[in-house]
Amino acid sequence: MAAARPLAADAAGLGLRRALLGPLQAASDDAIDFIEVAPENWIGVGGALGDAFEAIASRWPVVCHGLSLSLGGPGELDETLLAKLWRFLDRFDSPIYSEHLSACTDARGQLYDLMPLPFHRAAVDHVVARIRRTQDVLGRRIAVENISYYATLATGDDAAMREIDFINDVLHRADCDLLLDVNNIVVNATNHRYDAREFLAGLPGDRIAYIHVAGHYDEADDLKIDTHGASVSTPVWDLLDATYARFGPRPTLLERDFNLPPFDELLSELGGVRTRLAQATRGRRDAA
Repeated sequence: MAAARPLAADAAGLGLRRALLGPLQAASDDAIDFIEVAPENWIGVGGALGDAFEAIASRWPVVCHGLSLSLGGPGELDETLLAKLWRFLDRFDSPIYSEHLSACTDARGQLYDLMPLPFHRAAVDHVVARIRRTQDVLGRRIAVENISYYATLATGDDAAMREIDFINDVLHRADCDLLLDVNNIVVNATNHRYDAREFLAGLPGDRIAYIHVAGHYDEADDLKIDTHGASVSTPVWDLLDATYARFGPRPTLLERDFNLPPFDELLSELGGVRTRLAQATRGRRDAA
């Protein structure tokens, strides 16, 4: 498979939802720079939906963000899914494939949720082997996303790790990239009482393939719920600014899974990403 053309550092994208098929088909080419899809939702889809997807994919780069590979799960990797993913990525010349640094299966099958992994050296060994196998089958580096979580899995021994060390060890040993979800840092920092900017500073900037921003729900002052169903909050915008200041502009995607506003409002919010990317680009240029 020939290498796909990489996204520009200042690219701003939207996650594709079926409700956006019509608005995106009617949008101008410069409305967005790329789309992100969950390939499992589109593999094998035909008819009118498949035609609409093909039309959109012919206009913008298609970044793929998986939902069900279960990189940290206990069972065998789904080799059948990997083969389908390889064909999908090849067909749409996708520049990036990412998955969650989590588990979504157990011995009984799919859990239909993203479960955190224990921050433990044995878990690093397990997930690194699975990432490496995935990269071998797909013939490309993949990116893994730092997920939001609400409880930690106790390990109680000397092999226990901090979250930041767990993520960095996986990235280094698997030789993979990072999908940096800024919203998830804000959510986790609030819920687990750590400093979001200190966490950000501990990440390897050279591994960041692209960035997610999204909205969350404030259940209480000390509890945030990662919903992707609201506008991006001020703390997330602020941490995005800090991310660009530290690492420079990176392709950035606005996630919105439900409570979709009118398309013009969604594009206006994406304009907030574009403005910040432009400022970061100018800042880097001026510094150089």
